[in-house]
Amino acid sequence: MLTILGLGMIICFMYLIMSKRLSALVALTLIPILFALITYALSFFVDSLAGFNISELGNMMMEGIKKLAPTGVMLLFAILYFAIMIDTGLFDPSVKWILKQVKGDPLKVTLGTITLTLIVSLDGDGSTTYMICVAAMLPLYKRIGMSPLIMACLMMLASGIMNLTPWGGPTARAATALHVDPNDVFVPMLFPMFVAIIWLYFLGFMYGRMERKRIGIVELDISHGDNIQISQVPEANRHHLRVFNAVLTLGLMFALVMGILPAPILFMVALCIALIVNYPDLDMQKRLVGNHSASALAVVGIIFAAGIFTGILSGTGMVDAMSKELVAIIPPSMGPYLAPITAVISMPLTFFMSNDAFYFGVLPVLSEAAGHYGISPAEMARAAIVGQPVHLLSPLVPSTYLLCGLAGINFGEHQEFTIKWAVITCLVMLVTAVIFGIFPLYSTLG
Repeated sequence: MLTILGLGMIICFMYLIMSKRLSALVALTLIPILFALITYALSFFVDSLAGFNISELGNMMMEGIKKLAPTGVMLLFAILYFAIMIDTGLFDPSVKWILKQVKGDPLKVTLGTITLTLIVSLDGDGSTTYMICVAAMLPLYKRIGMSPLIMACLMMLASGIMNLTPWGGPTARAATALHVDPNDVFVPMLFPMFVAIIWLYFLGFMYGRMERKRIGIVELDISHGDNIQISQVPEANRHHLRVFNAVLTLGLMFALVMGILPAPILFMVALCIALIVNYPDLDMQKRLVGNHSASALAVVGIIFAAGIFTGILSGTGMVDAMSKELVAIIPPSMGPYLAPITAVISMPLTFFMSNDAFYFGVLPVLSEAAGHYGISPAEMARAAIVGQPVHLLSPLVPSTYLLCGLAGINFGEHQEFTIKWAVITCLVMLVTAVIFGIFPLYSTLG
């Protein structure tokens, strides 16, 4: 009965958010409470549910929220930190340098597109990334006569790889759903991400050579790059503090990878230092933080709401019951391969459903089942984020519509053009992760 109730809760949650009848925040909060009450009502009539104590419901929810609090804090301050760094103009010289280097050479344009997107994607916001990058690169593509489909493809794949940063969303969701430290998921995945970026540059090189052969090298004026400003608040630019901000950001990245302090503390300290040094004026600090608070709150709110969902799912015993049923269904010969299986199915599942539905609804059950074969939750979380480049092609992703609109291309044509390269990008990360033991191809501990 717990298995049926658990599946019912997950299906109901997935249906409501995919049909857009409820937001993820509302569904993650109310649906588990509703099913917990149903479980309590049924406990009077079903022997297997006897003993379910409704008085424990509050403790279940609070336990879930407490476990996810560090992740929520880390995301809040990470999003604000990178948004403030963009406001200071830290990345402006990189953008302008790229535009000056590419000139009218299609090969340099494709490689510059990738580099620019990788840099701007650091803030974890796909919509902002596309607005900045398309504004910078589309005039070049049009003037040279290159296909905007290539531009959109390269931008989306670069964004999909960089989206695996803990503040990008998927990694935080996977870590949240399985109650593991986001850094334990992200840091081991750095090398597969690096290999995927190398592959992406090869893809850009291939398309650049093709376009260079078709068009040739065009002499053109790239002075529009002088007017590119990433920040939406021009008076917030602090070009005279660019060296300090670069050192601060590099130091933060080093401390994160080395684990010198917990990630939430590192981002809190770095943000406070950045605000004090760059904006001594308190009114300016409040204004800039206020400008970015909406995007930060949207992500953090979902993380805390997920605490209620996962807390009830675990506290009622639903996830245990479902995992036992799944283990019973999975052929014993396939169980040890659950990590790569999860990586592969993350591509179609995150295409046809939202990240929230997959990471909070499906992944906990897969991970609990994988635990019976000696595969850790952190390894399952790493496997589950592999499919993100394909996920961004989903019609459920609003930022992809923005990309297509800005680039002036048809959404269906973009999907058809990009899907094969997105799948290959995912497979590159999957193969690299398996080869280097980021998650196991086959677990011998089952």
